[in-house]
Amino acid sequence: MTNPYIVLPVIFQLFTAILLLFFWSHKNIQKAISITFSLVSLSIALWLFSLTWSQGIQTIQAGGWKAPFGITFVADVFSAIMVLLTSVCGFAVSIYAIGSLRNVLVKFGFFPILHFLLMGLNGAFLTGDIFNLYVWFEVIIIASFVLITLGGEKIQIEGAVKYVTMNLLASVIFLTSIAILYGLTGSLNMADLSLKVAELENKKLVNITAVLFFIGFGIKSAIFPLYFWLPASYHAPPPAVSAIFAGLLTKVGIYAMLRVFTLIFIPDEFMRELISWVAVFTILSGGLGALIKNNLREVFNYLIICHIGFMLAGLSLFTEIALTGAVFYLIHDILVKTNIYMIGGLIFKIEGTYNMKQLGGFYKSYPKLSLLMAIPLFSLIGLPPLSGFWAKIFLIESGFDVKHYELIGAILLGSFITLITIAKIWSEVFWKEMEELPARINMRYFHELRPIKQYTLVFPIIFLALISLFIGFGAEYVIRVSQHIAGELINSSYYIEAVLGPNTIQSP
Repeated sequence: MTNPYIVLPVIFQLFTAILLLFFWSHKNIQKAISITFSLVSLSIALWLFSLTWSQGIQTIQAGGWKAPFGITFVADVFSAIMVLLTSVCGFAVSIYAIGSLRNVLVKFGFFPILHFLLMGLNGAFLTGDIFNLYVWFEVIIIASFVLITLGGEKIQIEGAVKYVTMNLLASVIFLTSIAILYGLTGSLNMADLSLKVAELENKKLVNITAVLFFIGFGIKSAIFPLYFWLPASYHAPPPAVSAIFAGLLTKVGIYAMLRVFTLIFIPDEFMRELISWVAVFTILSGGLGALIKNNLREVFNYLIICHIGFMLAGLSLFTEIALTGAVFYLIHDILVKTNIYMIGGLIFKIEGTYNMKQLGGFYKSYPKLSLLMAIPLFSLIGLPPLSGFWAKIFLIESGFDVKHYELIGAILLGSFITLITIAKIWSEVFWKEMEELPARINMRYFHELRPIKQYTLVFPIIFLALISLFIGFGAEYVIRVSQHIAGELINSSYYIEAVLGPNTIQSP
């Protein structure tokens, strides 16, 4: 169904970013605009999700050129839920930034660049053109590079160099893959590519192209062994920036994998085996990295990597049950990872350090905050009935169905390592007695902030924790959405006919 309004999430974020540029030196106006417009953006995302859920896949052909010749935007339930999650996290981070960011960083342009980043993410989720997916990835890289260097500290520059170098390499590989694919098929429209790639006789060349796409997306998703840029860079920027990075930037790579490898390159036995072993080593390397770290943000960095492996496991199993688990885990992980980085930033604001050896006594001093923080931390483990539990059930069930026992073992071991890691955090940060710390120069602690700033640090954590609780205790609703998405991913004919027109796929 054609609907020109499905690009509103992209256009509205662009409008917000441009409007904020006019108030570059007025930090309070920027904050008010960002929060207000983020709330409106959240309303638009809810409308789009409701539209796709009730009326099916929506499309628009830019410039009036019919697919596959024009630039296509497609909104199905999968892309709509990703836009909705982007808006939820963007709204939370825009509030959190008020209390966590120094005013000088606001004057450097945090808010307009944040909305340019959200625009790029929404564009990547809604595009139906493989080349424009690359274009939106570049918008994301440019905006994220500015955010990661915000403030210009040495650690940020070092992290940015590693981040940008690897992401530019991923872009080169991605663009090369697109060029090969265009040479093979003469098309860039993803729905059209689905039909034309299936007709190609040279399956070896198709597999090589698929592997190149997997490597390009894999670098962006921080999979084994291409993940080392993430722990070297995500600890560098301010907590508000790390939160949006942790929640969304690696997940756009996972979204691209799920979209491309269910629509264009249907994984054969070789690709499934490749993805499954990468998933196993991603889980283990990320989990073991988290175990040996004593800095909160570094622990969280490696947990991102570990849990990327769970979503890869769902793709490698490639059953409707497995994809249901992968999509459910994707929804859960975006919210929880955003939240735990905000929690890390709040702990730093209160105690002045991320070093767990120097922390302690947090529960004694802040019992209510500690219980609030326990929700996303224990959701991360997947303790029943919290949000991380249900997705693993689907992944393990699918693993037994196809007798992929090494994946089951990796998922269980990864969950156990996460349990030990969170138990270590809880013991070191919340339960043990705290050591006396030297005063940090030029830092305003939480108790020194005005009440309104204290609320802006705590409210986003409450907001995302409540959504995580809903996902856990109201799992039947999220399961229904995830099953719907998995069904459309497995049966791509709905997507293809929505873009190219009815009766596009001829019955044999």
